[in-house]
Amino acid sequence: MALALLKLFGGGYLLFLAYKVLRSHSLPTESSVQLSNIALYRRGIIMNITNPKVSLFFLAFLPQFIPAQAESFAIQTCLLGGFFALTSFCVFSGIAYAGGKLQHTLEHSPALLLSLNRVAGFVFIVLAINLIC
Repeated sequence: MALALLKLFGGGYLLFLAYKVLRSHSLPTESSVQLSNIALYRRGIIMNITNPKVSLFFLAFLPQFIPAQAESFAIQTCLLGGFFALTSFCVFSGIAYAGGKLQHTLEHSPALLLSLNRVAGFVFIVLAINLIC
């Protein structure tokens, strides 16, 4: 019975989100205060450092790529970690750039924003029906 109530509550919440998105004609904002690029970068670093998946990756997955006959486990770990950091920086920079361009496009195209809100609302409704049924 508790699971059924939780599913109903979750479905109701998804329907509420669908209603809010379908009624919205603007981009969602986190707050009225605009953060500087340095503050956003700092927030991203803190989120990545405190993410347990990153720690698990370095503890469980990365050591498998260090050969047993390697001279220094620490040096190999630092090299692989540095390569991972460089690759992550490039990928996340690309995502941030694309996100900024998308935000600019959405801010200057009300029709595209309305279409995106309709698609998001439809997805929420489908998820709610799937959860409730």
